[in-house]
Amino acid sequence: MLVIFAGLPGVGKTTIARMLASRLGAVYLRVDTIEQAMRDDGLSDAAIGGMGYLVAQRIATENLKLGRTVVADTVNPWELTRQMWREAGSPNFEVEVVCSDPVEHRRRVESRRADILGHAHPTWQEVLDRDYHAWTTPRLVVDTATLPPEVAVEAILGRLDSVG
Repeated sequence: MLVIFAGLPGVGKTTIARMLASRLGAVYLRVDTIEQAMRDDGLSDAAIGGMGYLVAQRIATENLKLGRTVVADTVNPWELTRQMWREAGSPNFEVEVVCSDPVEHRRRVESRRADILGHAHPTWQEVLDRDYHAWTTPRLVVDTATLPPEVAVEAILGRLDSVG
């Protein structure tokens, strides 16, 4: 099973994805970690482009072939990236994490601390300016303005039982 997370920075994706991966004993892949390793090796953001997503998708595919459950933690902003993840393995389950309270979302973005050495989180304006496309396919939407992370994980687990 591949669980594909998506959502703007600061909505709570990483918190929920990590908790879910721990509960499932799953492989956890975070594109931010992969991209920061590339930056640390001297690549610019322009040079990295979509490589972080491609590397994560390939690692996910290898782990799925081994029968492992994989949780992919990404912004996943476009249908192109969403389709790439779907092609990594089946069955898959998509979760879009949102924060419907813009004041709370902004507070989270502006108060976050980097948990990856050298990683710089986007500013609130960069989050607002992000090229994030609306969804055209089914997914579970988790609103962290109304659900604490533990409850969100339980909701996801309940839905996963019917998929896998």
